[in-house]
Amino acid sequence: MPAQLIDGKEVAASILNELKVRIEKLQSKGITPGLAAVLIGDDPASATYVKAKAKACKKLGLYSEVIKEPATLTQEELVRIVHKLNEDDKIHGILVQSPLPEHIDELSVTLNIKPDKDVDGFHPFNVGMMLIGRPSLLPCTPHGIIKLLAYYNIDPSGKEVVVVGRSNIVGKPVAVMLAQKAEMANATVTIAHSRTKNLPEVTRRADILIAAIGSPQVIHADMVKEGAVVIDVGVNRVEDANTKKGYRLVGDVDFEECVEKASYITPVPGGVGPMTIAMLMSNTVTASETQNVFHKV
Repeated sequence: MPAQLIDGKEVAASILNELKVRIEKLQSKGITPGLAAVLIGDDPASATYVKAKAKACKKLGLYSEVIKEPATLTQEELVRIVHKLNEDDKIHGILVQSPLPEHIDELSVTLNIKPDKDVDGFHPFNVGMMLIGRPSLLPCTPHGIIKLLAYYNIDPSGKEVVVVGRSNIVGKPVAVMLAQKAEMANATVTIAHSRTKNLPEVTRRADILIAAIGSPQVIHADMVKEGAVVIDVGVNRVEDANTKKGYRLVGDVDFEECVEKASYITPVPGGVGPMTIAMLMSNTVTASETQNVFHKV
């Protein structure tokens, strides 16, 4: 029997709907959550992502700024932009869209963002708070994965989770979050990667398999345990002459194979992707509440 699809669009819509109450409460106090996105260069994918984020802000009634700069922008100039946004009371969340030009050190830029405006959840302060299980701005995609599991009542407690991928954006943080002593956590987590020996043996142990490798369709059915939950984070372009654009989007999982073996599976697109933007909106609202000490207003 084919797996049940995990509908990221539906879950994201429910999260955004819940945010409206918090936004209205803020606006009743004269506060409109604000998000600034800094876009460097002319990468088409980055431009698409930033446009989608600005559209989500508009739909929710948030204040949004998009700052576009040429790829020749220096690191010092970018840091000055960040510092200006740090001091701007209209802006509660700052994101600098990746990837950045090679001459810019991404970590140095992140370190210059105020932690309470770091809505990507990448600042070492927020990463450290996440690691020790304290409230913080969590990275959007990993937090979105947790929300997907919660919506479908897939409790990771006591389960074997295998995360394939060790990036600072998805692999490491989602592993940390699932291993916490907390609700929607308490899992036994293994991080696998390109140097893992006998990868299929490792992935077949997983009750919940999270693929975040960034390579098209590398997880096949023989790597998946019968009845496992499969979360596919990957978004990869593959050539397809039969499509108008000349390509199609696929995940890190071979969906056609694995849908017949899994109990639940995320499609690509429409699975994890919508959750990333939803959690970014959530972080922006949370940042606005925190900066305005909303609970004391």
